[in-house]
Amino acid sequence: MATNSELAEAFGELAALTRVADGNNHSFRARAYDAAARIVEGLTSPAAEMTESQLRELEGVGGAVAARIREYAESGKIAKLEELRAEFPPEFVELTRIPGLGPKTALMLRDRLGVASVADLEEALAGERLRDLPGLGRKTEENLRNAVRRLGLSGKERRTPIMEAQRQARRLAEAVRAAPGVERAMVCGSLRRFRETVADLDILAAVAGDGPEGRRGLEEALAEASPVREVTAAGETKTTLITHSALQVDVRAVRPDQWGSAALHFTGSKEHNVRLRRLAIERGWVLNEYALAEAESGRVVASETEEEVYAALGLPWIPPELREDRGEIEAGQAGGLPELVEAGDLRGDLHVHTDLSGDGEDSLEEMAAAAAGRGLEYVAITDHAENLAINGADRGQMLAQRERIRELQEEYPRMRILHGTELNIAPDGSLDYDFDFLMGYDWCAASVHSHFDLPAARQTERLLAAVRHPAVNVIGHPTGRRIGRRPGIEFDAEAVLAAAEETGVALEINSHLDRLDAPAELLWEARGRDVLFVISTDAHRVSELDQVKWGIRQSRRGWVPKKQVANTWPADRFLEWAASVRRI
Repeated sequence: MATNSELAEAFGELAALTRVADGNNHSFRARAYDAAARIVEGLTSPAAEMTESQLRELEGVGGAVAARIREYAESGKIAKLEELRAEFPPEFVELTRIPGLGPKTALMLRDRLGVASVADLEEALAGERLRDLPGLGRKTEENLRNAVRRLGLSGKERRTPIMEAQRQARRLAEAVRAAPGVERAMVCGSLRRFRETVADLDILAAVAGDGPEGRRGLEEALAEASPVREVTAAGETKTTLITHSALQVDVRAVRPDQWGSAALHFTGSKEHNVRLRRLAIERGWVLNEYALAEAESGRVVASETEEEVYAALGLPWIPPELREDRGEIEAGQAGGLPELVEAGDLRGDLHVHTDLSGDGEDSLEEMAAAAAGRGLEYVAITDHAENLAINGADRGQMLAQRERIRELQEEYPRMRILHGTELNIAPDGSLDYDFDFLMGYDWCAASVHSHFDLPAARQTERLLAAVRHPAVNVIGHPTGRRIGRRPGIEFDAEAVLAAAEETGVALEINSHLDRLDAPAELLWEARGRDVLFVISTDAHRVSELDQVKWGIRQSRRGWVPKKQVANTWPADRFLEWAASVRRI
């Protein structure tokens, strides 16, 4: 039976492809499919067990959507989705994610110039073939060249953004775990290391017994999994498949007693593994996916767990996010690995929207109740400020919200509710509202929401002005990037980090999978500095409060010490710091 997450994934893909087919990012039909995906995923009972009439009773689910849910529940497919997959292959859909090249323009380029991939687009740009098309020109060509360059698409293998990769990996890992004979399964490779994009997926399975039966059951389970387009190869220990989004997946089968060495090997990175193999050679051993063993006798030294393999090599267990040969081996040998944030360490969430923001979905009361239900000691409500014309709130609305927060505070004596806002950093560095109004907030996040193509010098001054403003506590999603869709702004990181260190203003680690902003590169550059961070969800609905796990992993990838993450602090210490940053 189709699970709710499986249905949500199908409708999410249907929404994305419908936007392409309609030539419109704001397609009404696509919005309906997006809403269906959220509704289905949020249900506590299986949608596949509901009748069409029961589905239509759900708020936001119409007759057409209900019929397609039933179609998928009964057949495992949606005919319309299959049709769109055939018409718009992944290489073409990738074009629509390039800034300045929406679905409508991509369709015109395909119809007029035969452009069906990024490589085709680069060829057309080199030949200056776009400038004579309606609505385009020399400037458009230049902007598209820059966008392809800044997104890292030029001349490289196709990479899948982490949000899409995580979604597919979850479904495939579920299918592997359910296969006969599989004792455990785990996603490895660059996704386990939490890289922001991946070239392919690696899934490791511990299969009981030495015979081929377990492997055959695994192959059959994968062939029937919803993300799978085809199984391209199946051997004794490796099955390779391609998903509907053209992502290659390698599923490796090992014996349970080989789990640790295999997990190390297939997680990588290549450079980290090379260092480990050198340590093994120094001891007269060999290390591969099957075991750490004596070179001459073949006696197994360690293989069952990663911890055992690391310990035999004189190292503590190194978190996957750190395995990039960036000094983790030396730090492990010296006992100097940072104390990283773990699940459960965060005491507060400092970036939460309600339906007062135009793009928020749940009410203040619902968000506060959900935050309290998750055991938070403090939460900042940070709806968009007035200068974000589409989504922002005016002063009267903000003052009314402040009063309601005071009332709500009495209902949650164990959780401090801060009245905050997410300000817009204008191109000149100015912020929403006047000084006195800004100082009336408990908490201010300042973020870039527009003018992403300004020169680096201007972006730097823009950020510096916000960091130095007395009302600002944190710079939200500092680069403004959307992974795979929009590159971050370019600025002098050294100058911004120095200013943050001087003022005490924090930098946000945004937990949304399509942001993960600050990027790991910026976090690495902050190593050794007395810069503070907050890990926040940027939640626009209750369910997104759970995305904090991704922000935690991003902080770990950037080697951010727990002590420098301000919302790991107890409420009294955090609130004292938050007040001290706001300078008059």
